[in-house]
Amino acid sequence: MASNIDTVKVEIAVVLGRSVIPMHQLLRMGRGAVIELDSRQDDPVTVLANDKPVARGEIQIHGDKIGVSIVDLIGNYE
Repeated sequence: MASNIDTVKVEIAVVLGRSVIPMHQLLRMGRGAVIELDSRQDDPVTVLANDKPVARGEIQIHGDKIGVSIVDLIGNYE
C-alpha cells in the first residue's frame, strides 16, 4: 500500500545564476544569444523545490546528462 506522500509532486528547479538586462535587449534576442550570468563555472547552484530554496549543489556532467550533486541543505530541511 502506497502512502499519501508517494503521490505528492514537487517541482525541482536549479538556479545557475542571475542577470538583469534591459527589456529592449531581451526582445532583440534570438537563437544563439548568450546571457551572461552573475556566477562562475565552479560556483554552487541553488536547488529550488516549488520555488523555495532547499539545497546548494554542484553541477555534474555524465556523458550527455547533466545533474546536481547536493552538498548542503538550506533552512529547515536539514
